[in-house]
Amino acid sequence: MSRLDDQDFPALTMGQAAELLGVQPAFLRSLDAAGVLTPGRSGGGHRRYSRNQLELVARMRALLDEGLTLDAAVRVTGLEDELGRARTRIAELEAEVGADDDGADEAAR
Repeated sequence: MSRLDDQDFPALTMGQAAELLGVQPAFLRSLDAAGVLTPGRSGGGHRRYSRNQLELVARMRALLDEGLTLDAAVRVTGLEDELGRARTRIAELEAEVGADDDGADEAAR
């Protein structure tokens, strides 16, 4: 797989990330300083952002624009991510149960 296909590969510079998101580089630095986001670093020590990190920043920015504090926005995004993982796991388990039921139905015939 190409590194550019990897959603977690830190491919974008701070300037590119800020431009794509419509934020100031200082906003990205503040998230890093607060420990909300840990960008990759180039050989020269410059911040590099992945697409997954940009998605998180966009979600955080929307919550902050709605008036949430940084701590609240971190909590909300964390809970949203946890809920997404739980829903994925439920779907997997339901598929397993469905597959087991189908096998039992075929055995009963």
